Amino acid sequence: MKTREDVKIINQGLEDEMEVSGYRPCLWKLALVGVGAVCSGGLLLLLLYWLPEWGVKGTCTHTSLSDAHTLLLRTKDEFRQWFRVRVHRMLAPGRKPFEDLDVKPRGQPPNGDFGHQVCSVPDEQLPQEQQIQYFTHHNFRYYWNDAIQNFEFYQGLEDVKVSCAHIHSEHSRGLTKALRLFFGENEIAVRVPSLFKLLIKEVLNPFYIFQLFSVVLWSAEDYYYYATAIVFMSVISIATSLYTIRKQYVMLHDMVASHSVVRVSVCRGDKDTEQTMSTELVPGDVIAIPANGMVMPCDAVLFQGTCVVNESMLTGESVPVTKTSLPSSGDEAARRYNMEEHKRHTLFCGTHVIQTRFYTGELVKAVVIRTGFSTEKGQLVCSILHPKPTDFRLYRDAYLFLLCLVGVAGIGFVYTIVLSIMNKVSAKTIIIESLDIITITVPPALPAAMTAGIVYAQRRLKRVGIFCISPQRINMCGQLNLVCFDKTGTLTEDGLDLWGIHRAEHSSFVAPEPGPAEERLVKSAFVACMATCHSLTKIEGELSGDPLDLKMFAATCWVLEEPTEEETALHNPLMPTVVRPPRRFLLTLFPQSCEMGIVRQFPFSSALQRMSVVVRRLGDKHMEVFLKGAPEVVAGLCKPNSVPQNFTETLESYTRQGFRVIALAHRQLESKLSWHKVQTLSRDLIETNMEFLGLIVMQNKIKQETAGVLTELRRANIRTLMVTGDNMLTAISVARDCGMVRPHENVIVVDAAPPGDSCPPCITWRYVENPAQTARDDQVINPQISTSLPILVEEEMYHFALNGRAFAVITEHFPQLIQKLALRATVFARMAPDQKTQLVEILQGIDYIVGMCGDGANDCGALKRAHSGISLSELEASVASPFTSSTSNISCVPNLIREGRAALITSFCVFKFMALYSIIQYISVILLYWILSNLGDFQFLFIDLVIILIIAFTMSLNPAWKDLVRQRPPSSLISGPLLCSVLTQILTCLAFQVLAFYLVQQQSWYETWTPQSDACNVSRPSSFSDRRNGTTSHDHKNIRNYENTSLFYVSSFQYLAVAIVFSKGKPFRQPSYKNWPFMLSCVGLYSFLLFIMLYPISAIDNFLEIVCVPHDWRVTLVIIIAANAILSFMLEVANDSWGALFLSRLFCQRNKPPKVLYRHLALELQEDADWPPKPSTVTFFCSLIFVVCKENYSCFISLRLSAT
Repeated sequence: MKTREDVKIINQGLEDEMEVSGYRPCLWKLALVGVGAVCSGGLLLLLLYWLPEWGVKGTCTHTSLSDAHTLLLRTKDEFRQWFRVRVHRMLAPGRKPFEDLDVKPRGQPPNGDFGHQVCSVPDEQLPQEQQIQYFTHHNFRYYWNDAIQNFEFYQGLEDVKVSCAHIHSEHSRGLTKALRLFFGENEIAVRVPSLFKLLIKEVLNPFYIFQLFSVVLWSAEDYYYYATAIVFMSVISIATSLYTIRKQYVMLHDMVASHSVVRVSVCRGDKDTEQTMSTELVPGDVIAIPANGMVMPCDAVLFQGTCVVNESMLTGESVPVTKTSLPSSGDEAARRYNMEEHKRHTLFCGTHVIQTRFYTGELVKAVVIRTGFSTEKGQLVCSILHPKPTDFRLYRDAYLFLLCLVGVAGIGFVYTIVLSIMNKVSAKTIIIESLDIITITVPPALPAAMTAGIVYAQRRLKRVGIFCISPQRINMCGQLNLVCFDKTGTLTEDGLDLWGIHRAEHSSFVAPEPGPAEERLVKSAFVACMATCHSLTKIEGELSGDPLDLKMFAATCWVLEEPTEEETALHNPLMPTVVRPPRRFLLTLFPQSCEMGIVRQFPFSSALQRMSVVVRRLGDKHMEVFLKGAPEVVAGLCKPNSVPQNFTETLESYTRQGFRVIALAHRQLESKLSWHKVQTLSRDLIETNMEFLGLIVMQNKIKQETAGVLTELRRANIRTLMVTGDNMLTAISVARDCGMVRPHENVIVVDAAPPGDSCPPCITWRYVENPAQTARDDQVINPQISTSLPILVEEEMYHFALNGRAFAVITEHFPQLIQKLALRATVFARMAPDQKTQLVEILQGIDYIVGMCGDGANDCGALKRAHSGISLSELEASVASPFTSSTSNISCVPNLIREGRAALITSFCVFKFMALYSIIQYISVILLYWILSNLGDFQFLFIDLVIILIIAFTMSLNPAWKDLVRQRPPSSLISGPLLCSVLTQILTCLAFQVLAFYLVQQQSWYETWTPQSDACNVSRPSSFSDRRNGTTSHDHKNIRNYENTSLFYVSSFQYLAVAIVFSKGKPFRQPSYKNWPFMLSCVGLYSFLLFIMLYPISAIDNFLEIVCVPHDWRVTLVIIIAANAILSFMLEVANDSWGALFLSRLFCQRNKPPKVLYRHLALELQEDADWPPKPSTVTFFCSLIFVVCKENYSCFISLRLSAT
């Protein structure tokens, strides 16, 4: 028996973490499966194909991983998917790719055959070849590791855990060993499957197997027309599906292959380079980046030179990014290289290097880190090729509902067998008719009909500029109850306007000034910092870069010049980027040149919240450092005596007004520092002992649409949050201005400090002033005491605001508080990109359906993690998120939610209709079986093709309702009101069909129908024996009879009645009368059926195999049909109005606790009088000493552990 020790974990701690267990073939199990496959006609093999776990356990026995021939993988996420993989073996000179760096290859294995050959080396150096086991899963190879007794995945050079300095020293010449054996060709190979393979995979779908079973069965019953129609529909469906799938593969293949294989220059020594194909690259190779740029074929870290890169393929943001060389000395160089941490030095696969900044005689070089599918782009492509299934309750409930239908079919199956045996029907007929019940109960067109609503919604979204790469998530948008927004570029304008500058001189602020473009300020360090501390570059003669940098540089009126390659070689400057004041200032003030060359640049880092440059004025012997960034960070790097005493008050005065504030600083380096020495200094050494220069005050205007959209979302009871990297008070001010926080609501800033030398971590609760209320006191709480601090106040509305540091401390030291804070937190400031993703996960953990809207730059992780990520990008489709809006404002969010709600309601309507369709037809057939009859071939054809398909595909066309309402659509089919709706309609249809069935038999003209019967002329005599014999001789299937005709008419109108009843409009969709294709279809079908019922046409009667009945009975059927329609409508209206209330009272569920966690938390915290923490509140514990002190009208309560 398998134990937990036999199950290993691979990719531990990663998103694709999996359990793996080993198996080897078992002969007796294989023999049993073979016998079972023969006896079942191959159905057993299909079952084992659909269920990999059964397939492995049914043919293999469990063994250790080291001896396994087959592996069974199971994901550890909520989907718990099973995968079956084969174990392969190869010969290699070492167990690991970087095991022996001294082995020099003499040759390379041929392309495409790296998996089974090794590079030849001199015999004296040839290590003993070893057999290595590996398996491939989702384009990634996993190799056996004897040391850990498990399989592991090799990403690239990061596996060696090298430091930045080690990359400079050991890998700057490139690796010469053959690693392609382990890493394969450097190619993101999207193989386009052949049509035959796609066809086999599509046909083996359970749905089409069921279709095949149905067609065979109907053919056995001589229902050739209907079987032919189903085959035709299936062929069209398969062909459409194959075309769509193959088109997607071809598009993805073309997108990847267009720049997947290029020629690159590989450095084999200090100066030697050779041209080779990018497919030959392996981790550790050194490539030279050409001056005119290239599309990167791999992930590589820059260790010499600077590059300007367009990363829009990855981030959705087309603003060029400057990449600098990896640190080679200092503390930062000693740190281990990490792709996420050092992304400002990393060139990612698929990104476009626009240009390089080079030095005379030196190449711009980068070390290959990852290749193939291990690259960032490769992982994106892999996620497209192998997407995770959509976790939505609707689809899970749909499967449960289908199982219920299968149960109903089982009852009909038994009923048919018993009834047929009682009537001594032949065995062949018993088998065919009992199986036929199953094909009737499970609707074959259900998947196509369910998909139609999503396809229509996707088209409507495209018309309003919202593009979708994951259509199944449209339904999820209908359930969103919380949306996170980035601030800059999302809620506020992309571009910042310079409001003014506030310089500091002699440790104090001077009066604010409107701008820096004044003659008296040209020589100031403040203006020099604004002119040089940026990452701007010229592309085709135009300045390009971050919008903030562009605004600041434009305000100085300075000029940026980048000399050409010829000028660089001629004049030999230290750095090609030069800035100088405008010529009018040079002529009037400075006869000499005031040009400044940028010697080195440290790009802006979200984690560090700052950037800096090293510059040299032309003619000066010393260099200077200019730094800009978040005011709190910059002030911390400056000499304390250079920071004005009123720095905090001045900063708060600006941020409270919603301004974005950036601080500047500078320092002068020693004159003995040479250019080469500066290139090796670490960032920490340069960015220290700075002189504070002052503040730049930028006005970040709120977009015109922001306030209206947020008001609309609030009215719809959809919670909104702000997640930004900006200053806390600026974020709070913007939140108030846009209506996210209303004027009368309090904001409680939650500040947390990590543990110090002798102090435990603590949380400070600070009430921010607002127009409606004065400042509150502060309160500090020790984490080891406040183990149960709750939320929600009845008299007073409030919001929490956290910064990134507090968020990190609370998640680490206060895990019991984070969910309670997330319940009322509205502003998250200074959040790093990974913290945004973590926040989304926390919100999902308390059962929120989370949407995320951002600009796609620092929000990629959160956009992917959210249930519905919306990227504001000019690109038609961004890989960063499921949805991309071409409009640059948040008006797309309510549009998406409206369409999601409409698509979700459409899915419910279509599912309910298809379920009722199968049950109505099931009831008709069960009643007709009682008299050994059935529906005719063309009756089935008319119902399924003319009525059902037309109605199912047109009822999905209702557009979304114009307004967002507070009411949310249901998320589950297994809910009281929905089940009540379906059951009442089933009982109604059953009652009226039974009524028609038995009422027709009570008519005075009723007789067993024969070709000689003429019920339309009831005066004609006829003997029972003649009728009996006529039936037998002319209609051996007994299709033509009065019961069949009556049930056909009644059931046909029932399909239309339930379609109209279920096709709901307001409040989530437009009314059905605005859906003209649906209304036209219903009116047309109603008119046609009424016409042929009241005014029979012999040709149509013969085609549909219906018989003539008296006019009075036709009128009676009209009355029955009208009563059925009216009752169905009244029951649905009653269910919509009082169904939920009635069921809650019936099952005593009025006071039942909420199912979702965030509502449960809200109710729990509503009863806690101590939450939120109030000023001047002291909670006493016996093990605590409380020290209360008051200063500046604020109360700080410090809680310390007692000595005892």
